[in-house]
Amino acid sequence: MIKEATSTSHKILFFNTIAFTVAFAAWMLNGVLVTFLVSNEVFDWNAVQIGWLMGIPILTGAVMRLPVGILTDKFGGKYVYGFLLILASIPMYLLSTAHSFMEYAMYSFGFGIVGASFSVGIAFTSVWYPKKNQGTALGIFGAGNAGAAATSLLLPAILLQLTSDGNMEHWREVPVYYAIMLFGMGIIFLIFTENRKTDAAQKTLAEMMRPIKDLQVWKFGLWYFLVFGCFVAFSQWLIPYFVNVYYLPLITAGFLASAFSFPSGVIRAFGGWLSDLYGGRKVMSWVLTVSVVISAMLMVPKVDVFSPGKGVIAKIPGTVTAVTENSVTVGKRVYTFSPKKAEDESNDINSDKVLVLPVKKTWQEAVVKVGDKVKKRQLLAKGTTRISFQANVWIFAALAIILGSVWGIGKAAVYKYIPEYYPDDVGMVGGMVGVLGGLGGFFTPIIFGYLLEFTGLWSSAWAFIFFITFIGMWWLLHDSAHKVVD
Repeated sequence: MIKEATSTSHKILFFNTIAFTVAFAAWMLNGVLVTFLVSNEVFDWNAVQIGWLMGIPILTGAVMRLPVGILTDKFGGKYVYGFLLILASIPMYLLSTAHSFMEYAMYSFGFGIVGASFSVGIAFTSVWYPKKNQGTALGIFGAGNAGAAATSLLLPAILLQLTSDGNMEHWREVPVYYAIMLFGMGIIFLIFTENRKTDAAQKTLAEMMRPIKDLQVWKFGLWYFLVFGCFVAFSQWLIPYFVNVYYLPLITAGFLASAFSFPSGVIRAFGGWLSDLYGGRKVMSWVLTVSVVISAMLMVPKVDVFSPGKGVIAKIPGTVTAVTENSVTVGKRVYTFSPKKAEDESNDINSDKVLVLPVKKTWQEAVVKVGDKVKKRQLLAKGTTRISFQANVWIFAALAIILGSVWGIGKAAVYKYIPEYYPDDVGMVGGMVGVLGGLGGFFTPIIFGYLLEFTGLWSSAWAFIFFITFIGMWWLLHDSAHKVVD
């Protein structure tokens, strides 16, 4: 194993990070492109189909991470990375010819292989750096996640520019541009990088697969399912979320989604440094705590609820002698109440004011008339309570951005563990953990789609995140493995 980082190490890290940024930008293409195509009625796809199209490339990248990680351990990262990018450019180009859901899904499945670049980069970076610097190096490499932000930020404007003449078929130029970018990066990688293998190159396939039996690998996978898989899902899902929940234009939605994605990628380097300093387990405990709190806040939807409230009850029997807008008189006893006001009719959830907390309004209306005979404890005026929660878009966006950044730190923390437990199997173990994380990116948009269909609530996605985070935290609290590592 290498004892000190060299100028060659830094060069490899540079090309690894640039290649990963390009690959991740391509991997996240469907988040913007599918939303654009549906919003402009180029294709008539429902929420479930949208979820599948966003998830299919993630599935390919996920399932290919393990074999690609093994190939990297066996043959080195230079050739595996370079040819992977070139291979992914072919179905990316063919995406420009899609005319149906099945065609689009098939080509998306093909270009999704680019998501396996993560396993290559993790193994190829680790082999060039000593253990003491691996957390920081892997964090810098992981900053390539910012490629998702590049797609979310730039692609909506590119699509609008391409179709500004009203011809929506110009969207087909986008996959061509992405294919050229992937192919060019693959060639550059093959020309300018040097190869290096781990000690795993001498192992048999059975020996390389042995760590899969370890429970610790699956713990890593669960945590990575959250901090990476759910990050990937929301990098795409936030765009239709902002469009449908807050009625924002596609460019604005793309900008806010990129604000979620970009810090998470960049801060990953900081997460690697923190993990080197404090240990991966301690950093993950911070990450999961913040994730539980913020997801609990975000899962509360915009609501405007009317419910029976506190009414006015007769304390003695008698005959109603007078009824006004704010009182009922029974015999000589006057019962006063709060009448409905004009401001009670206002819709607070669409107010221009920033309302952080729910707004409660209550009023009463008489249900008896003059001459009615009432009994003791009979209802004189019914009460109504109106509770409105604005779920303000800017507060929502700020919390989402914070959570995305925290997940970025968590991604580095998980991968800080792997070289310490499995220094000679980083590609294979990193690939397996990447598979589980990538499966999170595949399944969660589909789950979001079904939850949306079932509940009718976009915020149901955050309820799912809360559930997953809670399980991850429970497992961390019951994890004894840190006694070895920390």
